[in-house]
Amino acid sequence: MKQFRIPLIIALSVILGILIGNFIALNATKGIIKNKNNATNDKLSYMLGTINAIYVDDINVDSIVEIIIPDVLSQLDPHSSYIPAKDLQSVNEELEGSFSGIGVQFNIQSDTIYIVDVISGGPAERAGLLAGDRIVTVDDSLFVGKTINNERVMKTLRGEKNSMVKLGIARRTAPEILDFEIVRGDIPINSIDIAYMIDPETGFIGINKFAANTYRDFLNSLATLQRQGAKKYIIDLRGNSGGYMDAALNMLNEFLSKNDMIVYVEGKAFPRTESRANGTGSFQQADVVVLIDEFSGSASEIFAGAIQDNDRGTLIGRRSFGKGLVQQQRDFPDQSAMRLTVARYYTPSGRSIQKPYTPGENKDYEEDIYNRFIHGEFYSADSIHNNDSLIYTTKNGRTVYGGGGIMPDIFVARDTARTSPYFYALVNYGCIYQFALKYTDEHRETLNRFKKDNDWQGLNDYLNKQNLFTQLELFAQEKKITGTTAQKAQSKSLILEQLNAYIVRNILGDNGFYPLLNLHDKTVQTAMKEINKPKQTSNK
Repeated sequence: MKQFRIPLIIALSVILGILIGNFIALNATKGIIKNKNNATNDKLSYMLGTINAIYVDDINVDSIVEIIIPDVLSQLDPHSSYIPAKDLQSVNEELEGSFSGIGVQFNIQSDTIYIVDVISGGPAERAGLLAGDRIVTVDDSLFVGKTINNERVMKTLRGEKNSMVKLGIARRTAPEILDFEIVRGDIPINSIDIAYMIDPETGFIGINKFAANTYRDFLNSLATLQRQGAKKYIIDLRGNSGGYMDAALNMLNEFLSKNDMIVYVEGKAFPRTESRANGTGSFQQADVVVLIDEFSGSASEIFAGAIQDNDRGTLIGRRSFGKGLVQQQRDFPDQSAMRLTVARYYTPSGRSIQKPYTPGENKDYEEDIYNRFIHGEFYSADSIHNNDSLIYTTKNGRTVYGGGGIMPDIFVARDTARTSPYFYALVNYGCIYQFALKYTDEHRETLNRFKKDNDWQGLNDYLNKQNLFTQLELFAQEKKITGTTAQKAQSKSLILEQLNAYIVRNILGDNGFYPLLNLHDKTVQTAMKEINKPKQTSNK
């Protein structure tokens, strides 16, 4: 065992040297951090120099560092992290405005890349690819089989702008493989899932992340809905894990009055910095409801917390994730990076939304969502115990609680009345999704007639007459998935809702998918009742 200790010590020392070096560099350029550990620095430098000069063997420090750096950062907090050079581009692309690729949405089915949708105006559409096509060769090499996975497909189809990729396409209506040469181009990353009129006066906007272009796209969505008659807005942040804080701040500015606090940030090297609304927002009088759940985190919680603490709107759903730590990215010379926690953010009332954690012991933190589920929090508001020592008040004097996540004003439990072992088996083995692809592929010509007017209601009505449940049962039996008569009866309506929604998405995209799902969504329906309540007026 001793032979492994010295390389580990060396690697740890190198890492500490890198971290200290970064902090010293930061001090030199910004004057933020003062170095009080010269003795430690001298000791580390002496140690590294001595090992480099006289250690008995050559060692591969780089490979050891790649293993040890994540462990070092994990001793700090759950959100400080290391990003290897090979992953940095794709990680950053998730929050940037676009990436370079061919412009398709795909699924891997039967070891083959199946094109679910072709992005409008993108390189693939211009080249002539169609939804339902299957990619079988890339640059004249076979690209099917067990080794195909999402990561490999994305790495292959993405590439430098204006570079070319040659695809061999199998199409149901063509007897031979079709060859396409596609020049890669900019593909937008959409953070707005859907923006539509859910009733004649209410606009619904679903946001999946806070990215570089989110504020711009959000403004466009608000303006479009306003032109269509919207006076009220439902903002859906469920499943939105966060992103750029600036995007959330700018979006909140549209709803808040001048000098309303949005958030403040504070850390050891960062004096308290407040963000306040400047009073130029165009929707300061509009009614607002915000939807959150256990997967709404970070920037989503900034948004929800500011709306709640300023008594600007109603939060509906379930307790949010509880991430109140702010990270900064520091790049290493080899194009890798670390994201280091540098501050905490606080809602206007002074709440820290960060849920408790023990530095270096992340297991309980990582299992928090599962533990909430086990304790019944997703199904009953009574199972949630607020921390009575962390009581805060909103702008108008309402009581809110700190200590981990944001509690909604109106709790909506997960809907489990229609679930069953048969339903979970279909979902866990991807049967509903796979059958939706198969059905779409076999009936695309008929289904495409609903495309012209984005008629998701008409397409849904058509699908309800096609006896899809029986067809899905037979498809599932072929995959050895069966259930009892009682289980099928219990889950039939839920299964058909999901199946119809997937088929609609395959034909009409998200503009049909989300409105159809929202028809049966308890949280959305609760939001509709709340936002349409008659306003109370006081007698004077």
